[in-house]
Amino acid sequence: MILVGLTGGVATGKSTVATMLKQYGAVVIDADLLAREVVTPGKPAWKEIVATFGKGVLNSDRTLNRHVLGAIVFRHPAKRLALERIIHPRVAREQNRLTREAARNNPKAVVIYDVPLLFEAGIDKRMGTTLVVTADRETQIARLKKRNGLSRAEAIRRIKSQLPLSKKIRLADYLINGTLLLSQLRKQTTHLFKQLTMLS
Repeated sequence: MILVGLTGGVATGKSTVATMLKQYGAVVIDADLLAREVVTPGKPAWKEIVATFGKGVLNSDRTLNRHVLGAIVFRHPAKRLALERIIHPRVAREQNRLTREAARNNPKAVVIYDVPLLFEAGIDKRMGTTLVVTADRETQIARLKKRNGLSRAEAIRRIKSQLPLSKKIRLADYLINGTLLLSQLRKQTTHLFKQLTMLS
């Protein structure tokens, strides 16, 4: 089995590549999805978040109000660290469980861990190899404006809140250009998947 850490910058095409790899037979574990699951109402992480940040971060249905919580943690680095300390270990445990399950089902599995903070959180150290999906800044800005309805200034701020893509590129074992035409992207992703299956 091979465990691949997949990341990129915001709006570089990471999700598209993850979907393609899944279609080719890879097991894709989505960190964002796991993070949502561990904070569902009543779960230990949810209780800890409410105890730390107060009931003001909840919606009327007791789910977390991500917008409110996001506004708090982006303004206060210490509070962001507190939130990460609550969520990250639980997400890591769940990722480990799903990886072991994938290996039991298929000892030659290619497991893709799709995670935005791969390098920032040191998760790359737990991976067998790493893959970064790239795009130039103007493409990222255009996609964020179209997809998220952001202004140019908001899009740039969102891009700058992440580790620079140039650093991620230097740290990556494999790169995929997320600005390619879909047919070319599919070709590049197919080639990469074949390489990964040889490593598993």
